[in-house]
Amino acid sequence: MPLRRITTLFTLIGAMLIGPLAAPPMASAQGRIDHIVQRTDRWLQVFVQSPAMRRIVQVDVLVPAQASTPHPTLYLLDGNGADASEGQSTWTLRTDAVRFFADKPVNVVLPVGGGGTFYTDWLRDDQGLGHNQWETFLTQELPPLIDATFHGNGRNAVAGVSMGGQAAMALAFRNPALYRSVGSYSGCLFTASLGQAYVRAAVAARGGDADNMWGGALNSQWAAHDVVLHTDGLRGKPLFISVGSGIPGPPDLSFDPLYSWPATETEAVVIEQAAHDCTIAFDAELRLQHLPATMKYYPIGTHSWPYWQQPLHDSWPVLAAGLGPSQP
Repeated sequence: MPLRRITTLFTLIGAMLIGPLAAPPMASAQGRIDHIVQRTDRWLQVFVQSPAMRRIVQVDVLVPAQASTPHPTLYLLDGNGADASEGQSTWTLRTDAVRFFADKPVNVVLPVGGGGTFYTDWLRDDQGLGHNQWETFLTQELPPLIDATFHGNGRNAVAGVSMGGQAAMALAFRNPALYRSVGSYSGCLFTASLGQAYVRAAVAARGGDADNMWGGALNSQWAAHDVVLHTDGLRGKPLFISVGSGIPGPPDLSFDPLYSWPATETEAVVIEQAAHDCTIAFDAELRLQHLPATMKYYPIGTHSWPYWQQPLHDSWPVLAAGLGPSQP
């Protein structure tokens, strides 16, 4: 796919995605579980006091029926529209994730909030998005707590949608011993050059400044988080990568901004087209490097939640393959 088209799409995204400032973070003290709220017998809302994040961070946790036996954990990351004020992960709010994983022998950990942060460690605090050290929280602080509290066996997978898809792949290559399989749905996996405009637009849309995240355009942190430059960290892991075409389907006939981010159908079309072109380019790079992956191109679908439930279902066999022989 011509790079000119991708660049044009990113330019359009940057022109469209301007959003409100987020609220400042809440203070916290200890690196421990503060309290747990039980939504159902298998859906818990866990509030973690994080030294890295300097606040209490909520994660939704889905536990299997045999919760007392050791089992693996899937970390499922949200997209750019994630908002902690909603009180739950968008995966639990907009998809059937709670029901889908009810019969699966796996913990599912879903961070709440984080829109615009790319689930990474920021270089500096940001006026709009506050203090963010997501990678430290997700890879160092949270896994021991989850394993100790919810009988984790130390085997982990990570997946995410849109912004979270890029973050999942980046977390996996930057922490190769932690994650055994990885999934990305409608994400752009370039950050150093091709995707920098996309990343900057996504951060700006949530009121943040990407210079505070990874520095200026030539800062080495952009390359340090670029998946295409570090695919060796993914080698040997089952990979699932999916994207829609950007062509609207039946759900778009009654487009509801509450079920999508961004808030207009035009933006949803343009962003998914950009993600589609990114995915084609990344697919080609994987083939050049002889790195196998399960690639899924859906013939219709815009950048909105009605189109991400099916990829979650389709990715499960791939993600489960990395979690151990007992997985279906």
